[in-house]
Amino acid sequence: MDLSHARWRKSTRSGSSGNCVEVADNLPGVVAVRDSKDRTGPVLTFTPDEWKAFVGAVKDGEFDR
Repeated sequence: MDLSHARWRKSTRSGSSGNCVEVADNLPGVVAVRDSKDRTGPVLTFTPDEWKAFVGAVKDGEFDR
């Protein structure tokens, strides 16, 4: 998958601890996610619908302990 045109961004809520992920949602048909500390490392990819479902579940507290 060609990610050379990905525009990576971190959440504005990311702190200075460095434990962040970056998301690129400007690519057609895919949302890419990577570790901000390892920008050349592995990338997870999701369809836009999968990403929307995941973000919605996070906002709804489905992963809270």
